[in-house]
Amino acid sequence: MKDHVFYANLKQEYKTIERGKGIYLWDTEGKRYIDASSGPLVSNIGHGVVEICDAISEQLNKIEYAHRLKFSTPVLQALSDKVINISDGLIDWIQFCSGGSEAVETVLAMARSYFIEIGKPKKYKIITRWQSYHGATLGARSLGGKPSMRRDFAPLLIETPHCAPVYCYQCHFGKEPENCNLECVKDIEKVILQEGPENVAAVFIESITGSTAGTLIPHKDYLKQVRNLCDKYDILFAVDEIMTGIGRTGKIFAIQHWDVKPDIICMAKGLSSGYAPLGGVGVKDFIHEGIKKGSGSFWHGFTYGNNPVSAAAGLAVLNYMEKHRLVENSLKMGDYLIKKLQPLFNKYKAIGDIRGKGLMVGIEFVKDRETRKPFPPELNLTNKILAQAMNSGLMLYGSPFCINGYEGDAVMISPPLVVTVEEIDLIIDLFDDVLKTVFNELRVC
Repeated sequence: MKDHVFYANLKQEYKTIERGKGIYLWDTEGKRYIDASSGPLVSNIGHGVVEICDAISEQLNKIEYAHRLKFSTPVLQALSDKVINISDGLIDWIQFCSGGSEAVETVLAMARSYFIEIGKPKKYKIITRWQSYHGATLGARSLGGKPSMRRDFAPLLIETPHCAPVYCYQCHFGKEPENCNLECVKDIEKVILQEGPENVAAVFIESITGSTAGTLIPHKDYLKQVRNLCDKYDILFAVDEIMTGIGRTGKIFAIQHWDVKPDIICMAKGLSSGYAPLGGVGVKDFIHEGIKKGSGSFWHGFTYGNNPVSAAAGLAVLNYMEKHRLVENSLKMGDYLIKKLQPLFNKYKAIGDIRGKGLMVGIEFVKDRETRKPFPPELNLTNKILAQAMNSGLMLYGSPFCINGYEGDAVMISPPLVVTVEEIDLIIDLFDDVLKTVFNELRVC
C-alpha cells in the first residue's frame, strides 16, 4: 500500500497501529506498546471499549448528521444534560464542537460576544500566559505562549497580551512556594493595568499546564487569586481544561481541586476519549442570559458542531466512566504512580522534580538538582527519552523546552484511567530501563 499521508514530521517513520485494547496498542508487525500517555492525554477510558463502539453504531443507524442551525437531536440534549450534571454547578450551558482548538476559538468568540451584548464593546482582549498551549488554529496559537509554535506564524497571529506562567519548580521570579507573594498573580494584574481593564474581556489559563511544561501544578492560592482579580476588574475568568478535564486529575475538572469557579470552561480530549471528534465550551448562566437578552444570537460554530455521532460517543464515554468509577481510580492510581516514581528520584540525580494530580504526572530532568540548572538544549534529552521509550514499547508524552521555550526537559506519564496497579508497575519498570539506557549513553548520571 502506498502512503500519501502528509504527516507532522516528514523525517520520521511512523509505525502503523492495527488495534488497541485497554492501555495497549499493537502495530501491524505485532509489536505491543503501552500507551502510558493516553495518546496526547486523550484516551481516558482506554482502547477498544465495546460499549462505546455499540453506542456509536446505534446512533449511526438513527441519524449520522443534523444541521446544527436547524435541528437538535435527543442524544445531543442528553449529552448536554450529562455534562452539566457532572460539572457539579461549574457550568450551566454548553456549546459543542469537534475538538480542543475549536473550543478555544469559541472561547475567544464567546467572551467578545458577551461584552458586546451587555453594552461593553471596548472589552475584547484576552490575557494568557507564556509557556501555555491552547491549540494550533491561528486564534489558539495567538493565545498560546509556546515560542516555537508562535515564531513562524507571528505575522498571522492576533496580538494578545501574555503574563508569566505559574511554575513553582522553576519560578520566573526566583521564589519558593513557601515564601512567595504570588508574583505570578501580580504579573497578571500588571498586564491588566497595562492593557486597561476597560479593554480586557477575559483571563484565559490552563488549570494545570500540560504539554508545554510537563504538568505544572499551581500554588495553592493561585487560582483563587486569579478569580479575585477577574472579579475586581470585571473580567471573565476562563480555563482551558482540554487536557485536564473529564477525570484526568482525579476530579471531573482540575480546577475543582482548589474549589474555584470560573465563568467559562473549555474541554475536549477525554470528553469522547478519542472515539469521535468532540469538544465543548461550558459557561455560567449569566453569559448565556447576557447574549439571550441582547441580540439572542451567537453566530459562531463549525460544520460538525453538535454532531449526533460524536455526541453518542461522548455520552457513552461519560456513562462508562461513571459506571466504572474511573475518576476515583484516576486519583487512586495517580497517588500510586507518584509513590512508585520516588525510588527513581532517589536513583537518578538527573530527575529534578516529580509532580502531578491524578493520572497526569510530570517528571522534569535537570543537570544539577541543587541549582535546578537544565541540561543544554543541544543534548535533546527529552526526545532521546521518548525515542528510547518507543523502542521499548512505551509511549510517553514529551515536554521539551519546558522552562522558557528554549531550554528544559520533561516528560509526562498519563496512562488511561482504567490502568491497574500491575500495569503501573510494568510502566515504571520499563521507564527505569529507558532512563538507565539513555543516561548511560549520555553519561549524565
